[in-house]
Amino acid sequence: MTSGAVRRRPGAIPPDAAGADVPVGRPPRWLLVVALVVTVAVTVDLLGGGVLERMDLRVSEVVSAWDLKDSAAYWPVWAVTQLGGRGFILIVLAGLVGYLGWRFRTVVPLVRVLLALVLLTVVVYSFKYGTGRTAPAYPGSFFHRDGASYPSGHVANAVLMWGVARWQVVEYRLAAWVQRTARALSVAGPVATGVAMVSLDFHWVTDAVVGAAVGILLLGVVHLLDAVVMSRWVSARAGRSTA
Repeated sequence: MTSGAVRRRPGAIPPDAAGADVPVGRPPRWLLVVALVVTVAVTVDLLGGGVLERMDLRVSEVVSAWDLKDSAAYWPVWAVTQLGGRGFILIVLAGLVGYLGWRFRTVVPLVRVLLALVLLTVVVYSFKYGTGRTAPAYPGSFFHRDGASYPSGHVANAVLMWGVARWQVVEYRLAAWVQRTARALSVAGPVATGVAMVSLDFHWVTDAVVGAAVGILLLGVVHLLDAVVMSRWVSARAGRSTA
């Protein structure tokens, strides 16, 4: 005969507490609205040859004069861009997801990462090939079928995937230093990636800005799908009611 208390593994989230609090890293509604407005407004301005396109051209002229591509600073700055590189982030996430899957006997973190990756690929490349914006390496900003600069996939990737990583390490209550590292990467990663990409003249400023906005929107979508679909699936597997 027991007292009715249920022992849980260290770090596990109580089933009844799921959804009780807002998940860490889920963008608030106001931020999602701002991200949507920025995405639409910047896109319309660029397609219409507005003031933001002229701003991009002026910034690119300044950056080109720095000539970082042919300097000793190139490789260190390039390394910073990899904070938003899909390869580097997926290596980190593979280790994280593998550990969580083994430690807590769950595939939820893996499914979340795969969902984020699919959404990122579909949405970002639809934008890229839909707008067809050329990169700063071209003599000017143009929109044609050979362009694939807008928005920055590296920045969108950094916002979304580091955001998902932070979500996992906090939800599963990993060590405090891991949570602090994930939090720092979720904020500094996208910023550093965007600055580095623009500094090397790989992207326009607006590419980086809208890349961040798209990443925020996609992070919100992943959280929504997780709440609507994933939580019901996990509850069903556990034999709990989803009402």
